Amino acid sequence: MANEPDQDFYNRADAIIELTNSHIADSSRGKASASLMYANARFSAWVSACGCRNAEELAASKQQAVDYFLEEFRLMLEENLTDYVENYSRYMNANPD
Repeated sequence: MANEPDQDFYNRADAIIELTNSHIADSSRGKASASLMYANARFSAWVSACGCRNAEELAASKQQAVDYFLEEFRLMLEENLTDYVENYSRYMNANPD
C-alpha cells in the first residue's frame, strides 16, 4: 500500500467486511464479493471525480486512476492471499494435512 495503514484503516475494513458477511445468509459468498467489488469500484470512481474540476480533467486522469486502484488492489490481494496460505488451518478451521 502507498502508506502504512493505522488501526482506523483496519477498523473500517472490518466494518465493511462485517456488513458484507451479513448479506451471505440471503445470497452467497460470490455474490456478496461481487457486490463489494462493485461498491469499491463505484466509490473509487467517485473519489477520483472529487479530485477533478470537470469531466474533461476526469477523463484525462482516468487511466492513471485505473492503474493506481488496480495496483493497490493487486498488492492487497497478494498480501491477504499469502496471509491465508500461511494461516489456512487457523482461519478456515481446517484440519492440517
